[in-house]
Amino acid sequence: MVCALLLAAPAWSADNDYRMGTGDVLRITVYGQPDLATEARVGDSGNISFPLIGDVKMAGVTPAQGETEIAQRLSKGGFINEPFVTLNVVQYRGQQISVLGRVNRPGRHTLEKVSRVTDVLALAGGIAGDGADTVTLVRTRDGKPEYRDIDMIALFQPGGEASNEMVQDGDIVNVARQPMFYIYGEVQRPGAFRLEQNMSVVQALSMGGGVTARGTQKGLKIMRRDASGELQQLDASLADPVKKDDVIYVKESLF
Repeated sequence: MVCALLLAAPAWSADNDYRMGTGDVLRITVYGQPDLATEARVGDSGNISFPLIGDVKMAGVTPAQGETEIAQRLSKGGFINEPFVTLNVVQYRGQQISVLGRVNRPGRHTLEKVSRVTDVLALAGGIAGDGADTVTLVRTRDGKPEYRDIDMIALFQPGGEASNEMVQDGDIVNVARQPMFYIYGEVQRPGAFRLEQNMSVVQALSMGGGVTARGTQKGLKIMRRDASGELQQLDASLADPVKKDDVIYVKESLF
């Protein structure tokens, strides 16, 4: 369960996909050309000024793309033949990330370095006790929102670190309320409970403390809404899966 986690691209995945922005400080070198070594802050226009070639657009592009642009302009301008350019971000601007929903400190948070989803959740105080196991990363690209669901349980399994997405300025991380199910009748603790992944009816009964001495596991019923919203009463076995908002009823034994 992820509720206890006090955790601790930018395009979607890799470090070198970070898209630079206003306020970032860049250090640029050209191999064998020490006079061209430059440290510059990306201005409000999104540009930096580089020797020989003048203004270069850096906002909204990755460091690798910035290296390519400078190298091409140095080459096309006849200044250097096949230049090898290295660009590093040495200071990241204060990026504003919104963390919403079921976290302990929702709101806008400022990042001073490259960060991932787990980093911003840590800034927000971690996922609250009723937070879902899946969080949603929302990003606007070319004027259109993109949505990426991240399974926080799988993220901490072997190989799951690849889903720990990097975040960018303006991103939104939303943690929905965890789905619930309900159980009543002849159980020790009737009420509402957190629906865990791949939960079965027998696991749901155990969360309700088990069947009382007067109850029976035979004839279990589930009240579930269908696709049209109509409430249906279904016969249930112990191995059946439990779904969001299911109501499980345990009847009294006749014997």
